[in-house]
Amino acid sequence: MSRRQRLLESSAFRAVYAARARAADTRLVVYARPNGLGWTRLGVSVGKRVGGAVQRNRIKRLLREAFRLLRAAFPAGYDVVMVPVGRFDSLADVEQSLRALVPEAVRRAESRGAAGRTAAP
Repeated sequence: MSRRQRLLESSAFRAVYAARARAADTRLVVYARPNGLGWTRLGVSVGKRVGGAVQRNRIKRLLREAFRLLRAAFPAGYDVVMVPVGRFDSLADVEQSLRALVPEAVRRAESRGAAGRTAAP
């Protein structure tokens, strides 16, 4: 993923969390916020509760790859932050969660009226 497709600054992560538009299942929490850009940016936050560095990095790779594969199915113009809270056994598990959670988080972001609070590009 290129730099423009990722959330890099902590202020961008805080803005997405502050929008309070989220969807969750037993393995993943997804936050969304309109970004005022023509593309979707992704942020991944994996805490130490998930496991050691090797496990955390594996989960990050799975999350980024699943998002890359499903990007065309999601609406453009959002900042999305994914926070795993459980274990994933395969890429298919991640894709299944993302197919359900990203559209739900986006729907909640729209219904909260977060569209008026866009981030500076």
